[in-house]
Amino acid sequence: MLLEKDELLAIMPHRGKMLLISRITGYNLEERTINAEYDITGDCLFYDPVLAGVPAWVGIEFIAQTIAALAGLRGRKRGEEPKLGFILSVSAVKIGIPFFKAGSIVEIKAKEIYGVDSVYTFEGEILLEGKKVIEGKIMVFDVDDKHVQILKKECDSIERV
Repeated sequence: MLLEKDELLAIMPHRGKMLLISRITGYNLEERTINAEYDITGDCLFYDPVLAGVPAWVGIEFIAQTIAALAGLRGRKRGEEPKLGFILSVSAVKIGIPFFKAGSIVEIKAKEIYGVDSVYTFEGEILLEGKKVIEGKIMVFDVDDKHVQILKKECDSIERV
């Protein structure tokens, strides 16, 4: 059930350097879970040459994008286009490392624990070499507004770096 970049682009609104998932390694729509990976390289939007890596706080965005991928998979099953989503809150965050060094592969896991209307709460975690290094809860909002969808189409038409 490995999904690589081309398929990610079909289910997510993120493009160019803002795409912070390298692949989906598994998901279960009924259990509302997803696993993904991200390859830490110097091409990452958040790469810091002083650290020779990516600050660990960016892991929250890794989890959020993994959640976006799950939403995209659910939408695809219903025949919908990928929707924009926004982080409403982040809580219970524990970060056990200062940064992800270049050459690392981070494993990202997310599970929906609650959802009502267009607001969902997820538990997420990031593992590095099998050890949990980040965990937290993220509340997100799926946007299903025609004006936002028009904005998304306009943004998609801009050539990406």
